[in-house]
Amino acid sequence: MGRNRLMENVKMSESQPFIVYGASGSGSVPIEAALELLGLPYRLEEHEPWKGSAETERLAAINPMAQVPAVRLPSGEVMTESAAILIWLADRYPEGRLAPAIGDARRPDFLRWMTFVSSAIYALYWVTDNPSRVLEDAGGHDEIKAKIYRRIESCWALMGEQLAPQNFLLGEEIGVLDLYVATASRWSPDRRRFYEVAPSLAGAIRRTDSDPRLSRLWARRFPFEPGWER
Repeated sequence: MGRNRLMENVKMSESQPFIVYGASGSGSVPIEAALELLGLPYRLEEHEPWKGSAETERLAAINPMAQVPAVRLPSGEVMTESAAILIWLADRYPEGRLAPAIGDARRPDFLRWMTFVSSAIYALYWVTDNPSRVLEDAGGHDEIKAKIYRRIESCWALMGEQLAPQNFLLGEEIGVLDLYVATASRWSPDRRRFYEVAPSLAGAIRRTDSDPRLSRLWARRFPFEPGWER
């Protein structure tokens, strides 16, 4: 049975769409991209907790951390944590070939780098988005952000030194790791700096950006406007 027929059977088995709780330019974007590549039905609910307490309270009813992304599965269960959601989607729908299967020699690298991006890079934006969370004195906020951005740069550099991409980060086919890095590398200190510190990753991420199946998604959710690389 071909890949397209397998995916058609998977989609027919889902009686309810996924619900993605997220925001443009946020960590929900790689999840939306994965759902697009898998051809799975989903709908978006916009939540921007940085807009104030009312929005935070609304989101906290879905995710007690009051953060995006979160996803309501067709079963009704709510999942949080971007890396976990992406890994679950890739494993639940292996026909989409968005991650190395269990038993694949690349699986340890896949799990390592998915959790690395989540814990060593993504988690730091909790501070840079609002430095007052760790330091009340506003006079020190710029220094904190600068130090954290240097840490993020060093993490991307480490990843670039230890990965040997082919067309994509883990092989010849696009996967959820590519989607995750393509999104996170656009946050500060921005994509241009990412290219400078991790040049070996640049080709795979540019291919992810240019995948024609994702062009409409990027345009809606994280547009490549003039100067976007900064």
